[in-house]
Amino acid sequence: MASHPSTFGASTAGDDYLPTSGNGGYSVVRYDLDLDYRVATNRLTATALITARATMDLTRFSFDFAGLSVVRVTVNGVRPRKIAETVRKLVVTVDEVIPDGTEFVVEVRYRGAPHPVRSAWGEVGWEELTDGVIVAGQPCGAASWYPCNDHPADKAPYRITITCEAGYTAIANGPLVARSTRSGRTSWTYEMRQPMASYLATVQIGRYRSRRLAADPVAQTVFHPGRLEREVSIDFAPVPQMMAVFSELFGPYPFDEYTVVVTDDALEIPLEAQGLAVFGSNHVNGMHGADRLIAHELAHQWFGNSLTIARWRDIWLHEGFACYAEWLWAEASGGVTADANAAVHRAALEAQPRDIVIGDPGPRAMFDDRVYKRGALALHAVRRAVGDEAFFEGLRAYVEECAHGLVAPIDFVEIMEQHAAGVDVGSVVDRWVEKRSLPKG
Repeated sequence: MASHPSTFGASTAGDDYLPTSGNGGYSVVRYDLDLDYRVATNRLTATALITARATMDLTRFSFDFAGLSVVRVTVNGVRPRKIAETVRKLVVTVDEVIPDGTEFVVEVRYRGAPHPVRSAWGEVGWEELTDGVIVAGQPCGAASWYPCNDHPADKAPYRITITCEAGYTAIANGPLVARSTRSGRTSWTYEMRQPMASYLATVQIGRYRSRRLAADPVAQTVFHPGRLEREVSIDFAPVPQMMAVFSELFGPYPFDEYTVVVTDDALEIPLEAQGLAVFGSNHVNGMHGADRLIAHELAHQWFGNSLTIARWRDIWLHEGFACYAEWLWAEASGGVTADANAAVHRAALEAQPRDIVIGDPGPRAMFDDRVYKRGALALHAVRRAVGDEAFFEGLRAYVEECAHGLVAPIDFVEIMEQHAAGVDVGSVVDRWVEKRSLPKG
């Protein structure tokens, strides 16, 4: 049978939870993003340099891209035969076949007024603050500010440069590798060396001060409005100890540094990005009122950012682990034990409807609190079944073996069973994750 160049890459390759996000035919090798942004007018002029590798012969491919205007596209330095912009896609057709396995470089120059994209989970992506910017990309908001393959299974390193007015601090993923000021505008360049899912890429812009929390095992820094200096100094003081506890329980922190941003605006919920966590001004009060949330977002650096689900239905692997980390921190810091937390949350679940399976909750229930709590209870049930020594040995092995890669429930189960002395971990997880009813006992 003769082979023909595929046009599959021009259509979605998303999973069944986000069928319009993601693109087939290639995998991204690296993103280089150069963003020139005017805070006062919300105007973005940008260039995305995307290095990709074809996974089949290609004459056409697409990126997720929404709400901004393309100025110019080149593929390996040559203008393509055709480009087409739809509501959520940039489709590129080339003159010559890009052979399977070949690397190619796409440059996209674009501009406009970035804004969030609408989704089943509200508006997500690039959003103006009262005086600055927040990017909250989960699960499908990356397309609001750069062309990308917006699917968690396609992870790649990033280099992000943001230029804005000199009175602002611009923050992105990874260590700051360059900064320069010219004509009243400052350019900030960040490098995320470890592969990152598109929804975890972020930009944060505001009039921030910085506070160094610790230098070891990695730099830990919080950026915050000056008016909240006292509250921030109190509420985020436990971060180094949290880092130490989680590094002991889960294995070494997986990135080059950890950054916290506290916006001057109130936010509905905190959020994590790779190497970063973002909190609103309403999450700090100078009385440690957000310790649970701070632990949750830090734990996502291991579970969600280093270990990333390949399909959205397995979201409990992110949120259940981060929720369980809240209980582990409480236990380690002299508060309520994980056993006590498990009992409280199990009792609360008894009073709630049992109308979802958290191993496949459906897209609208992806972020349902029951996914978080039953996921955590599944982990506690495994811990009780195998014992603390085997549980934490298995957890560290899971983190190490799957570092910076993609995970599914079977990975956790199989690795844990190697440390569990004959315990059927799969059946323990199955009772909590794949059934609507609550397990007895």
